[in-house]
Amino acid sequence: MTKPAILHLEGISKQFKQASALAVANVSLTLPQGDLLSLLGPSGCGKTTLLRIIAGFERPQSGTVDLAGRRVAGSGKWVPPEQRDTGMVFQDYALFPHLNVIENVAFGLNHSRIRKTGVLVQQRALEAIALVGLAGMEKRYPHELSGGQQQRVALARALAPQPALILLDEPLSNLDVQVRLRLRHEVRRILKEAGTSAIFVTHDQEEALSISDQVAVMCQGHLEQLGTPEEIYTHPVSRFVAEFVTQANFLPARRRGSFWETEVGSFEVKTEELNAPNLGLDQGDLMLRAENVILKPDDQAPVVIRDRNFLGREYQYCLQAPSGRKLHARTKLSTQLPVGTRVWVSVAEPSVQVFPTAS
Repeated sequence: MTKPAILHLEGISKQFKQASALAVANVSLTLPQGDLLSLLGPSGCGKTTLLRIIAGFERPQSGTVDLAGRRVAGSGKWVPPEQRDTGMVFQDYALFPHLNVIENVAFGLNHSRIRKTGVLVQQRALEAIALVGLAGMEKRYPHELSGGQQQRVALARALAPQPALILLDEPLSNLDVQVRLRLRHEVRRILKEAGTSAIFVTHDQEEALSISDQVAVMCQGHLEQLGTPEEIYTHPVSRFVAEFVTQANFLPARRRGSFWETEVGSFEVKTEELNAPNLGLDQGDLMLRAENVILKPDDQAPVVIRDRNFLGREYQYCLQAPSGRKLHARTKLSTQLPVGTRVWVSVAEPSVQVFPTAS
């Protein structure tokens, strides 16, 4: 059964003064109730601007924003941020240093719909604190907490009024790697347990894929692709998405039946693995994901290992093709080949795709 939409954007565009290009260009998307959506893309792609339009901090030049069944922007309508029933988690947490945990979480509840329904502010704040796993720390001040704990307080504060939608702007980027890895799974669990819909802004591909129900990949203000993490990874609709979501190698290739010939070998690409716009190609760029490359040493092979880096769980190899083109491969520790080794390149199937030759 199709879930009702908590958010619907239609034709959203935004251009800042003195800017030659649109910051957000005709973006339309729908977020089902209870889903977690990541806005993924490089710096300057428009993802934070789009989040601020949803929050009400920016006005779009065109398009409409419908939130929880009502129009909040567009068609002559404008609802200010404090009336949009959203919660915001900022990159720098934005906690009040002079307030303790429970005071930070309770801030704003007196003027929210929680108060109007008769739920005690103190009780709701304690519930939100327990939900994020900070029970017992209510009296601590922000400077007495770790970065991960401060981020949990910020999330509890956003959750406390029980908003229709939580907005998170690069919420984990200031944390250490190990804390970030642990907390991103906790954030998903907390939001799912609360039954709250959420939108994340992130430039971290792994974070977006692991935390989201849907991923919206953006490039230069445009929405390149919207889909599940699996769809985004396995069937990127453009070369940009393929390059951004994973470490990809691209090789000039020419079609010979179901095989595509490159300077490092011939690779089979099944018709169902090609995106519709690429079905008629006879030549293009063949994509090989670094994590799917298999290396087989052979003194007569055309590819040479030029560098090897140890990454803890795997090796990363820099390879050189006959033309001098650089390729990358990531392999298990069981594949331990010295620099200078000649190798044949193959891939785990199905893991190759073809895109039009880059201009």
